[in-house]
Amino acid sequence: MTMRLELFTSNIEQTVNFYKNVLGFKSLKSSISTYQPIQNGQVVLGIGLIENLGNDHYFNPNQIDIQYGFGVEIVLEVEDIKFIYNKVKMADIEIESELKKQPWGLTDFRLVDPNGYYIRVTSKK
Repeated sequence: MTMRLELFTSNIEQTVNFYKNVLGFKSLKSSISTYQPIQNGQVVLGIGLIENLGNDHYFNPNQIDIQYGFGVEIVLEVEDIKFIYNKVKMADIEIESELKKQPWGLTDFRLVDPNGYYIRVTSKK
């Protein structure tokens, strides 16, 4: 089994560029259209245009009245947490929770993508 996480946005280019430029994802298609798969290692994200969802789709903004990503934490495990943290800081991205060692032994930091999706970047060990 594999897993692909799909994130819906009203600005696909901004979202794809955030994940590529800040978190090191690579495009799996050569041009950005209404759906862009991106990958970093074993993690695959499908970035989709929210306006293309059907009227009866669960995530259609006309069907629900909550923020993007409510109740979801995207966790990215990385080899070099300090490198990624510094890359995010240099990109002038606001850090939601600074880099720190957690009581459970892993080091992480948290940020929010341009659409409001909450991301925790964590060490593997």
